[in-house]
Amino acid sequence: MTIADRQPRIPPLNGFEPVRRAVVLGAGTMGAGIAAHLANCGIEVSLLDRAVDGDDRSALAKAGIARQLASGGFMVPEFAERVTPGTVDDDLAACADADWVIEAVFEDPAVKHALYARVDAVRRPGTLVSSNTSGIPVRELVAGHSAAFAQDFTITHFFNPPRTMELLEVVAGAATGAAAHARVAAACDRQLGKVVLECRDTPGFIANRLGSHWMAVAALEAFRAGLDVETADAVMSRPLGIPRTGVFGLFDLVGINLVPLLWPVLTDALPATDACHDYDIGSEPVFTHLLANGLTGRLGPGGFYRRRNAAGEKVDEVLDIDVLDYRPRLEPSDPAVAAKDLASLLAIDSPGGRYAWTVFAQVLDYACAIAAEVAEDIEPIDDAMRLGYAWARGPFGLADEVGAARLVERYTAAGRAVPLLLTRAAEVGGFYPDPGSVLGTDGTPRYRTRVAGVVTVAEAERKNGVIKANASAALVDLGDGVACLALRTKMNTCDRGVIDMVEEATRLGRSGRFRALVIGSDHPRAFSAGADLGTFVSLLDADDLDGLRSFARRGQRAFEELRRAPFPVVAAARGFALGGGNELMLAAHHIVAHAELKAGFPERTVGLIPCWGGVTQTLARATAAGDRDPAASAFALAASCEVTTSAWQAADWHLLRDTDEVVASARRVLAEAKAAALELLTAGATAPEPVMLPLRDPAAGALDADWAEASETDRRIVGRLAAVLTASRQGETVTEAELLDREIDAALDLLPQPSSQARVRHLRATNRPLAN
Repeated sequence: MTIADRQPRIPPLNGFEPVRRAVVLGAGTMGAGIAAHLANCGIEVSLLDRAVDGDDRSALAKAGIARQLASGGFMVPEFAERVTPGTVDDDLAACADADWVIEAVFEDPAVKHALYARVDAVRRPGTLVSSNTSGIPVRELVAGHSAAFAQDFTITHFFNPPRTMELLEVVAGAATGAAAHARVAAACDRQLGKVVLECRDTPGFIANRLGSHWMAVAALEAFRAGLDVETADAVMSRPLGIPRTGVFGLFDLVGINLVPLLWPVLTDALPATDACHDYDIGSEPVFTHLLANGLTGRLGPGGFYRRRNAAGEKVDEVLDIDVLDYRPRLEPSDPAVAAKDLASLLAIDSPGGRYAWTVFAQVLDYACAIAAEVAEDIEPIDDAMRLGYAWARGPFGLADEVGAARLVERYTAAGRAVPLLLTRAAEVGGFYPDPGSVLGTDGTPRYRTRVAGVVTVAEAERKNGVIKANASAALVDLGDGVACLALRTKMNTCDRGVIDMVEEATRLGRSGRFRALVIGSDHPRAFSAGADLGTFVSLLDADDLDGLRSFARRGQRAFEELRRAPFPVVAAARGFALGGGNELMLAAHHIVAHAELKAGFPERTVGLIPCWGGVTQTLARATAAGDRDPAASAFALAASCEVTTSAWQAADWHLLRDTDEVVASARRVLAEAKAAALELLTAGATAPEPVMLPLRDPAAGALDADWAEASETDRRIVGRLAAVLTASRQGETVTEAELLDREIDAALDLLPQPSSQARVRHLRATNRPLAN
């Protein structure tokens, strides 16, 4: 497949043509990252920065591309070929051929205005123009420019890194044309795969307005409470559903040097009455000390945490706030760090518990105060914190977790003014009174907004019902004669109940209960993380090897029967597809994968090889793709335990075929999989015909030759895998059925081994592989 062929499946763009060519102005961290992601999505990009003296005037743009290659901004390195480096002085004419011009220079309005004037002079009428500003309002950015420029102008605020952060804030101004606004929103959503938040033209928009306030409050209240860095971060993380970086770790991650650059942009734009002015981190002594000493975080010599000391030695240290020097990291002892959720955290009367209450109340107060200014209802505010700051729930979702009525009681008992929006939430049953409604920022419940073109299992179940279900999986009616096999186990692992439902899906489809099947779910992280280790361990504990063998054989047989089904089977693959979950994906006739698919075979870590068709299907795909040594490729993938970093890499590894499809938007994978199933029906697609598969010529050398220095356990596993794929004579081929027998026999030989069983138990108990 050539680079030009690697184009994602694009959902309908509401009548607009897709963006084919773009210009990104500014090759810094954000500009180069945006360019890389546009390239990931099939768009040709000109990346322009200022010219430099010397032989290579485009050096800055080339350096930006190189940084993205080094940091993983491109899903595969070949996508960098879609980005052409240049300079604003020499190559601005590229704007004349572009569908979209994105400005990502530093936050200086004067610089932006000068650049806009030059862009407007060369662009075609109707070319989209947007800024990646994190806080300057549209009205300021278009002031003094032509009416045509203002009509085509929006803010498209990407989050860092642009490839992986789902959130993108779109801001239209008073003069922005409806068509330009709709087209840029559609492109960001359906073409770039972002979750678009339509924001009002207010300072900081939504995510940074609230997120910056939370960071400032959490840091300064920790100082005021006398908490050490470790305790504050332990409290301000897991118990609230916030990433384990906490707040000080987050400052280190984003860069403390951004405090004097970005915070004033926001605070200067807000009135003196805004609560952000109560938490001025720019003048706080700890922050000024760090900045004065160049301690900017992870990309500097240290920040609130330090991984290397001045001598370059590896350390695990934190900043002692009292003396402003580093010391070894300590394990927090405050009981609040052990809280499982916010409700239990707020009930703990300790320094950490009181700190959590102060921060949460301040953030909830601020969210309530700005709600009506920034949104129609409270859900976009929660979405901004979920998607922009990786919270499990936003402030209003957290409030519902505790209970709005309970919070009103606590506010009252503490003599704290109760926000009107919180009072209304308590009166109507919460900020989300029921699954289909949400509290408007005017205090009135309303229906939750449904995103056009997005299909969810939950909505289909409410609308169309369930065909068949057990505790582990369900067959849900997606409408139009299409059913969805939705797994419901933890991380969608495959236990006996899942195997039961795979068998039932094949039976019901053969009987005509539905016309096509999609395999997928609403789980945001996993298509399926593999065979259920709990099933393995329970059978091992019962000394039931026969039961374990039966489970393994049933899984392989169920997946193979599904693959031979006479109706279309499409996998809607997003998140992890590991081990048995990868094999379930490979059992489908067609795969619609999210671009960030994480697929692989980690079976060696549990003492096994893939045995539910993974070896067979990988060899079949490698052979069909014309791989020069398909058996070696199949062996390398199954032996390595490596996991793909994208769907495009999965195609390189023969997990996806040229006919399979990649979708940029995670939340649209299920809808596109259903559409693909209907397309297969229209085309009269049938189950794949069995093929003959070539085995490795024994004269070509042992597949496991490079494993001589591995542990005895690993040598045994890869040796059995190599035997499965190696011929007994030159030119030997086998049927798919014969290779399936070989892989299951090898796995069953490994199951009784104590070292294999130890790996299963260890991974189940610790979530870490055992290197025995």
